[in-house]
Amino acid sequence: MKEPGGLAAEFELNRPRLRGVAYRMLGSMSAADDAVQESWLRLSRADADQIENLGGWLTTVVSRVCLDTLRARRSHREVAMPPEDVEPWLPASAANALEDQALVDDAVGQALLIVLDRLTPAERVAFVLHDVFAVPFSEIAPILERSPTATRQLASRARRRVRGGSATLDADARRRGEVVRAFLAASRGGDFSALLAVLDPGATLRADAAAIDMGATAPLEGASDVAELFFGGARAARLALINGEVGLLWQQGGRPRVAFLFTVTANRVSGIDLVADEARLGAMDLVVLERGSSERAGGG
Repeated sequence: MKEPGGLAAEFELNRPRLRGVAYRMLGSMSAADDAVQESWLRLSRADADQIENLGGWLTTVVSRVCLDTLRARRSHREVAMPPEDVEPWLPASAANALEDQALVDDAVGQALLIVLDRLTPAERVAFVLHDVFAVPFSEIAPILERSPTATRQLASRARRRVRGGSATLDADARRRGEVVRAFLAASRGGDFSALLAVLDPGATLRADAAAIDMGATAPLEGASDVAELFFGGARAARLALINGEVGLLWQQGGRPRVAFLFTVTANRVSGIDLVADEARLGAMDLVVLERGSSERAGGG
């Protein structure tokens, strides 16, 4: 008979993979953690001695929990999680765990999550389990209550939709990145006309409480006011990937201090958000793009 402490230890060994599975299916780390917690509750009520493959059993349970959640969202016409609950990248501090590192390495960003949200619950489960975690169709079929052949067709259809949707979103992301680069070049070059050209007339600047405490001038509204603030500035900030999107990052002593998040609409900057809160910075994946390196700038 397995001791409770030993069972808990085995569960913790499986937790990173379970979080990875649930996160890809649900698109929210908090929802993923709820699904993983539910799998632990079900395990604690089960006869663990009768489970031959604990990892497979837990993956099945988490997948079924996620499938129920996805179906409930769809029935309530819930297209996606609220923005504040979407965490497209794992905190950099989680990169020590093998499965968490895999989440960072293959860049499952918000763009892909948007594409996955367009799939049916069954398509999403089949795609994530087979294409991402290499679970055989014979093991996925019972979760979806379909035949292995039907499950294979679901995954194939999902794969085509993901590839098509990702290509469009990747092109959009490149265009947004070009706009941010143009903004940075105009700011550093002291070209006020170029700054105005790249800013939407109604552009806004917002800052969180931590950034304001550090002296940020916000809020601002209007291209002229935003351009004046950045005119000849942004020299200390570095071009960076922030949760997979091009933005700016100011570091001090190698430590991230302020992230500049850009909203781009119709090929113009329509909004800039300054984030200096340590907890929020720590939950971002930050990759500095300048100075000829791609050093990872974890907030932990």
